Amino acid sequence: MNLHELVEQARAVRIRSHAPYSGFKVGAALETVGGGIITGCNVENASYGLTICAERVAVVKAISEGETKFTRIVIVTDTEVPTPPCGACRQILWEFAGDIEIVLANLTEVKATYRLADLLPLPFDGRILGKN
Repeated sequence: MNLHELVEQARAVRIRSHAPYSGFKVGAALETVGGGIITGCNVENASYGLTICAERVAVVKAISEGETKFTRIVIVTDTEVPTPPCGACRQILWEFAGDIEIVLANLTEVKATYRLADLLPLPFDGRILGKN
């Protein structure tokens, strides 16, 4: 999959964000190993705790559509500094995608690229529970 296309899809879905409280819109495009793209945007709730981030929306949509293997995710915000996934998103991404590439972009350019293991160096996962 072309990185440019992933970034454009994340930018496009960002517009659909429901962010009436923070105004902070986020779009994500999750690439499957087969080259598919699953998108997600953040959906806020007045209680904030029930808000779901774009990255988690994309992962949940992918799993519900039968996709289980991923290569990278692009996250787009309207900020000058790269905006990495929050802690909850890092955990969900690790659980369902492992050490994937994380591409951080804004409305005009790619700002940074990381491996998830660099952003979550000591993940809690099945190994701790004796499941891997």
